[in-house]
Amino acid sequence: MGASEEIGYRGPTACAAAGITYRQLDYWARTGLVEPSVRPAHGSGSQRLYSFRDVVVLKIVKRFLDTGVSLQNIRSAVQHLRESGFSDLERMTLMSDGATVYECTSPDEVHALLQGGQGVFGIAVGVVWRDVESALSQLHGERVDTGETLVGHNPMDELARRRNKAV
Repeated sequence: MGASEEIGYRGPTACAAAGITYRQLDYWARTGLVEPSVRPAHGSGSQRLYSFRDVVVLKIVKRFLDTGVSLQNIRSAVQHLRESGFSDLERMTLMSDGATVYECTSPDEVHALLQGGQGVFGIAVGVVWRDVESALSQLHGERVDTGETLVGHNPMDELARRRNKAV
């Protein structure tokens, strides 16, 4: 998918879909935790644009913060996700024992963590993915190439349409 075909979400939309404040969004962008991958801010007045995947990551960060995982540990988890190219994000389960965040790709790995005896918190990323998909379908997106506002669209419908066209 070329950059000109991307759909971006402005800060307020990303906040609404991820359940975070604009202050959190701004801080996480400035500190490099979750930066807008569609269009970064260039000086005052320019609009950051977040991708669908960025919004999923924002919501994951929020979920971990809500359970008391430190921002430092979340930062290393996001870095790990970034290094893996965010591939297979939808099928991933992220677990935390409150200190470290682990990526579990099989039920056996989840089971092994649970056997450790500590309290463990898990995020099935596919669930977060669908939550964000649902939230964004009620909000405004923006076509990066034309700046056209897309109202109440499903980001995955758009992707499916593109895939069908490409075949």
